[in-house]
Amino acid sequence: MFQESANYLKSKVNRSPGIAIILGSGLGELAQKVENPVYINYQEIPHFKTSTAPDHKGRFVFGSFGGKEVVFMQGRLHYYEGYSLQEVTFPIRVLKETGVKTLIATNAAGGINKAFAAGDIMLIEDHINLLGTNPLIGPNIAYHGERFFDMTYAYTPRLQQIAKESAAQIGLPLQKGVYIACTGPSFETPAEIRAFRLWGADAVGMSTVPEVIVAVHCGMEVLGLSLITNAAAGVLGTPLCGQKVIETAQKKGREFEALIERIVEQI
Repeated sequence: MFQESANYLKSKVNRSPGIAIILGSGLGELAQKVENPVYINYQEIPHFKTSTAPDHKGRFVFGSFGGKEVVFMQGRLHYYEGYSLQEVTFPIRVLKETGVKTLIATNAAGGINKAFAAGDIMLIEDHINLLGTNPLIGPNIAYHGERFFDMTYAYTPRLQQIAKESAAQIGLPLQKGVYIACTGPSFETPAEIRAFRLWGADAVGMSTVPEVIVAVHCGMEVLGLSLITNAAAGVLGTPLCGQKVIETAQKKGREFEALIERIVEQI
């Protein structure tokens, strides 16, 4: 099915992007900087599902960005929307078929690490999968990757170094840490956050990990970045609000844009 979807994209777009960028909650406006954009709504693509998450437009944006041919995912699918992880990660396999070799996955996340503040950007060095399942359960797609494969360097060290250098070049502080994925859609409890901190998690969210697992399976290089939009439950003792997450992400959008663009230039 993903081959049919990829063929549809190829019929609509006369370019072959090597880099795909997933835009997380509140970060979708980054795609406005694409030159000569071509927009394709998910609902137009055979076998594609649509995103129901707030602030997710649900479309691909193909074009030039940072001097490279890229495709933005302006909105992703989430497990909490009722989709299987195979459906959530379906776009990654389609992008693989279109020639994408590098995935940059961004998200909005809650800060578990008490040294983090709202508005910080965290380089994802590793992750913890607490979704209770794996997108590769079921028959293996052998021509994409091996049945059992290594995840030691899921987040490509070369790309992490580029991200660190890019942040330094534009004078942007960059946090580092481990991202833990939960199903949502409810936010975590304070007790859960205390447990996650003991496990070594620095930020928590409801996405990214499934896409990264499939991207690694497909042989892609992967870079992960979290925008810390709020302190996780119990850190500050204040209630959490989904709208605040989006507002903080939008406020920090320009800094995030500058970092992503500089990274893309150097890949």
